[in-house]
Amino acid sequence: MTYPCSRLYDLPGQFLTIKTVASLTDVPVPSAWWCESDASVIGSPFFVMGRVDGEVPPDIPPYNFGDSWVFNATSEEQNRLQESSVSVLARLHAISDPEKHFSHLVGEFPGDTALRRHFANRQHWYEWAARDSGRSQLLEKVFAWLEEHWPAHESPAVFCWGDSRIGNVMYREFEPSAVLDWEMAALGPPETDLAWMGYLHQMFEDMAVTYGFPHMPHFLRMEDLATTYERLSGHTPRDVEWYGVYAALALGIVYLRTGMRSVHFGEREAPANGDELVMNAAALSALIGA
Repeated sequence: MTYPCSRLYDLPGQFLTIKTVASLTDVPVPSAWWCESDASVIGSPFFVMGRVDGEVPPDIPPYNFGDSWVFNATSEEQNRLQESSVSVLARLHAISDPEKHFSHLVGEFPGDTALRRHFANRQHWYEWAARDSGRSQLLEKVFAWLEEHWPAHESPAVFCWGDSRIGNVMYREFEPSAVLDWEMAALGPPETDLAWMGYLHQMFEDMAVTYGFPHMPHFLRMEDLATTYERLSGHTPRDVEWYGVYAALALGIVYLRTGMRSVHFGEREAPANGDELVMNAAALSALIGA
């Protein structure tokens, strides 16, 4: 699952991110060999990575719908996968001086804290995503709710993976063999990564319950992720409920944009308003009491 998170796709920046992670951590990433900006070679810019073997938790159908290698694993194996995935976050967030090492991710958005700049970037992303689809009153209500309930204590900025979900990891023996998809990498509070990992699983859980499939309510629970992260990193996650809403907002923006892409390619009718494209609208409304 790839998310259109900006009007610009920074392929060289993603390549640099992967190489920098490889040089500064023991987090497993594919070898990044070269980046080609000349579109004439194969029709578009590209970069080349080394091959890595492993298993990926499936998205279609999601791993928690039953009959997947994750669903069928033992409790011990599932716990190992969960802990090793949180360990990836702890190791990434431990990179010192992230603004120096990832200067290409600093950006130009205003704000006197890392979270304020991250939030401004997300607002910009929404404005870009909504330009064709019409505005979403629900998403704008969520932005307002987040402003009203802003965390009193913001964690220092770290290097964040961004798209920190288990579906972006290849595993061998329930341990990561390759961490993938770095389009959403950013500088921000560590809770943004932790909440995204928890919320993306919860989104699959909501889908499983809605359609009557088996599910995994014991797996990737936010409280367990936070406890594990604190043990591995020494940092106590704060305001995890706020960051959960912030993660749900990001997914709502993804749905807004991908929904309009479906309209563009004739896969669905144009909606009367942007809210109709936000597939997690019910969950978002419940989170903010709307």
